[in-house]
Amino acid sequence: MSIFPAKVLLAVDGSGESDLALRSAVDLSRKTGSELHVVHVGLVPTVYRPEQRGYGIRYAKAEEEARHLLEEQVEKVKAAGASAVQAHLRMGRPDAEIVALAEEIGAGLIVLGSRGLGGMKRVLMGSVSDSVVRHAHCPVLVVRR
Repeated sequence: MSIFPAKVLLAVDGSGESDLALRSAVDLSRKTGSELHVVHVGLVPTVYRPEQRGYGIRYAKAEEEARHLLEEQVEKVKAAGASAVQAHLRMGRPDAEIVALAEEIGAGLIVLGSRGLGGMKRVLMGSVSDSVVRHAHCPVLVVRR
C-alpha cells in the first residue's frame, strides 16, 4: 500500500495560477505513479426567464468554450510529460463540481491554483479554493503564485 494518492484530480481554469497547479500535479503524478484526472468547470450563463432569452443557445456556447479550454489544458498536461487518464467537463459552480467529481472518481488528492483574492473580494465573491478545501473529502493542494 502506497502513502501516495492513486488518483490526482487537477482543476484547471486557464489562469496563470492554474498553469502552476498543472505543472505541480504533473510532476507529482509522474513521481508517484498516480493517475491524473483533469477537470474544467464551465460557468452556466444566468438569465431571467430562460425560455424567452435564448438560454439554450447561450448554454451551448458556454459549454463549447469550456470544452475548448479543457482540451487546451489536456494538451498542456501531455506536453508537460504526463498523459491525462481522463478529462472531465462540468458545468455549474466550480467548487461544488470539483468536490463532487473528486468523490465520484475516488481522488486521493485535489490540486488547484489560487488567485489570492484580497480580503474584501474574497468576502464578496467567495473563493473556489477556500470552498474546495472546506468541503473536499480528501487532501487539497492549493498552488499559489
